[in-house]
Amino acid sequence: MSIEPQPGEHSGFVALVGWTNVGKSTLLNRLVGVELAAVGQAAQTTRRRLVAVLTLPGRGQLAFIDTPGLHDPRHRMNQTMVEVARRSAAEGDVTALVIDAACGIGPGDRRAAELVSRSAATRVAVLNKIDLVRPRTLLLPLMAELGGRLGFADVVPVSASTGEGTAELLTVLLNRLPSGPAPYPADFLTDQPESALVAEWIREKLLTEMREELPHVTAVVVDRWVETDTSIGRVDIEASILVERDSQKKIVIGRGGTRIRDVGTAARLEIERRIGRPVFLRLWVRTRRDWRDDARVLRELGVG
Repeated sequence: MSIEPQPGEHSGFVALVGWTNVGKSTLLNRLVGVELAAVGQAAQTTRRRLVAVLTLPGRGQLAFIDTPGLHDPRHRMNQTMVEVARRSAAEGDVTALVIDAACGIGPGDRRAAELVSRSAATRVAVLNKIDLVRPRTLLLPLMAELGGRLGFADVVPVSASTGEGTAELLTVLLNRLPSGPAPYPADFLTDQPESALVAEWIREKLLTEMREELPHVTAVVVDRWVETDTSIGRVDIEASILVERDSQKKIVIGRGGTRIRDVGTAARLEIERRIGRPVFLRLWVRTRRDWRDDARVLRELGVG
C-alpha cells in the first residue's frame, strides 16, 4: 500500500552502490537510525540485498537499497552478489555511489562509476570516511573529479562513523527523488525477516572475533526460532555456522570451545539489545563442502 504524498514531499528508492569495503552498510545504518545491516572490517561483509526505509514526516520517504560490494568474483556466491549489485544499481530513482575518501578514487571506484553511469537514475557521489582525511583540502580534487570528469550531479562528503554530513546527504537525496507516493507505509522499516537479520548479526560477531581468519568461508543460517509463551517473551534461537572444511570447523570452535562460546555470548547480547527481548542462543558449526558454489545453500542463505 502506498501513501499519497503531501505537497513538497519526495519519495522513492535510493540504491547504495560501491566497491567492496567502502562503508555502505555503516552508512545505511546511520541514515535510517537503526542497526540493520551487518558491518565488519572484512571485505564483502554484505552478501544480500536489503531494503531499509526512512520516513520523514512532511518531507517524504527514502527506501534505501543496500547492495553487496562490487569486486572480482571467484565463486558462485560472489558472482551472484555482484549481479545483485548490478541489478540494484538500475532499480533506484537515485543511485548513490559510495567511495572511501581516505583511500581516494581507485580503479574499482572508477569501474563502479562506469556501472552507475549506465543507469537512467540520477547519480549522486558520496565520499565516505572523511573523518580519516587530513587535511580536509585533500577532498577537493576528489570532489572535482567526481563532479567533473565522472559527471555526478552532486558530490557529498560524509562520515558514516561520526554522522558528519549525513543530514546534508539526506537533503540532497530527498531533493533528487520524484514527487510521488511513498513506496511503503510510514511504519515500515525493512524487507528482511527478523530471523535473517539475526543470522547477519551473528555473522557480524563471528567476523569480529575471527578478524583475518576465514572471513569469507563462513555463513550463518537460523535453523530454529521459537517464541516462548511466557510473560518474559523469551526467544529460543538455534543457528548453524557453515564452513567448507573440517579444519575450518576446528578454527571456528576454538581451543576447548572458547571461540564459539565467546561468539555466542556476544551475539546473544547483541540480539537482545536489538530486539528488546531475552534470548537463548545455541550455535552449531557444520561443514558444508564448497557451499559458496552450491546454489541450494545460497538460496537458503538468501544470497541473490
